[in-house]
Amino acid sequence: MKRNILYFLLIFIFGMAGGIFANQIFWPYFISKPLFEKYNLEQPPVYVTERKEVTIQENTALTEAIEKISKTVIGVKTKTIQGSGLIVTNDGLIVTLSSLIPAGQTPSFYIEGVLQGFQVLKRDAKTGLALVKLEADKLSVPDFRDLEDLKLGERVFMVSYRDGLTKSVNEGIIKFITRSDISGRIETNIIEKDSVQGSPLFDIQGRLIGIAVYGEGGQIQAIPVSEVKNLIK
Repeated sequence: MKRNILYFLLIFIFGMAGGIFANQIFWPYFISKPLFEKYNLEQPPVYVTERKEVTIQENTALTEAIEKISKTVIGVKTKTIQGSGLIVTNDGLIVTLSSLIPAGQTPSFYIEGVLQGFQVLKRDAKTGLALVKLEADKLSVPDFRDLEDLKLGERVFMVSYRDGLTKSVNEGIIKFITRSDISGRIETNIIEKDSVQGSPLFDIQGRLIGIAVYGEGGQIQAIPVSEVKNLIK
């Protein structure tokens, strides 16, 4: 009986001593010098940052530009010919092709399908442009973009009136640019066989590039903005 009590006392004493050793010496040492310290298992902190991106699709930009300049395009129509023109001042000055105002015929000018009174002010034989004053005011006008700023491959579009009343759109890229001290010419890859001559050509931001004329095989070229500016001086 005494032996059993002694045995349990020894176990109790050794247990207490082991607990004190583990609590005061072993565990503090293990925490300060981890077992796997030499393997450098620590991972760098991970930071989560919110990132927002706003993407404007090219098609959306194009439709917005078309909507922006749509009211600046006019319809031009005679008995034998039809085409388009562009409002260049808010008090009614418009630019179109002189070939759309043939001698001996009275043209009709339409803004959003509404017939307008007019007076032909000027014809330029060198460029083939004509300046006309409509009996209208408080009109929408586009911004201009000079020939020097254009680049090959830029996306462009053309807004036209097919019969003086029905509006249409075509688009393409700038294929070739002719620059000179006297004049210049913009060539696109747009092919048209219908009556869209005189239609204004715009960049994707809705800025006027030039006035459309037919090239070889119906390929659309444009008389640049510089010639339009000279006409309205």
